[in-house]
Amino acid sequence: MAVMTGILASLLAGIVVATTASPSSFAGLFEYGLSVRAVQLLSLTAGAFGMLFIGLRDDKAEMTPLIKFGGQLAVALVVAAAGMRITIFVHSVLFSYAMTALWILTVVNAFNFMDNMNGLCAGLGAIGAGWLGLIAAFSGQYLVATMAFLVTGALLGFLPFNFPQATAFLGDAGSHLTGYLLAVLAILPHYYTRKHPLPLAVLTPLLVLAVPLLDMAWVVLWRWKRGKPFYIGDTNHLSHRLVRCGFSRVQAVVIIWLLAMGAGALAFLLQ
Repeated sequence: MAVMTGILASLLAGIVVATTASPSSFAGLFEYGLSVRAVQLLSLTAGAFGMLFIGLRDDKAEMTPLIKFGGQLAVALVVAAAGMRITIFVHSVLFSYAMTALWILTVVNAFNFMDNMNGLCAGLGAIGAGWLGLIAAFSGQYLVATMAFLVTGALLGFLPFNFPQATAFLGDAGSHLTGYLLAVLAILPHYYTRKHPLPLAVLTPLLVLAVPLLDMAWVVLWRWKRGKPFYIGDTNHLSHRLVRCGFSRVQAVVIIWLLAMGAGALAFLLQ
């Protein structure tokens, strides 16, 4: 719990410091984004604490899937109500709410699934947040970039305590918070603008988070074909399969990190 609270604290403190200590030209753009997105930032923070609470409760006493997904859905709807929504060129409020909720639930549970080896979830979170930060920075969206880099820094600060040997663990609280932050950071940037009308750019979040998303899709499909509940854990994730192929657990994690780096680089090139 202390580790995850520290990640949230670093995110909030970093925003305050960046607002007051940035060069004037950058600070003006940053503060403009801060004023425009004030409600969204408050909702993002409230959602982060909400997702942290759900994960913490699940760590202490395993929740039923229905209650757990219900809590995740409630947080996702709060985010959507604050205006952080996916549209994908479809001008329908109902569609945007549905897509946003589906996206947040998918990413949160994808990172929860990836928390199966030391360093895997935190490393993927840091890589994903780093790429999202670079993409936002290069498109002049400095507030989003700052938040993404703060998440990257917080996860990188935690990683030495979790990899290769673990003295601290994310748990469901940590994986929920990491997945939530990545999901929202992927929604916040404007990928398609009049200045940069690149339709394929909307694929950017899917590429940045391709590794955890594809791993979850494979595992869910595998369980469904065998008549098993998709929420019951097993050892058929990519990391486990790499170990069964002869790699050590550390090597398997590094290989998956490299795959995520490559997918993020491709997403960056789309911009």
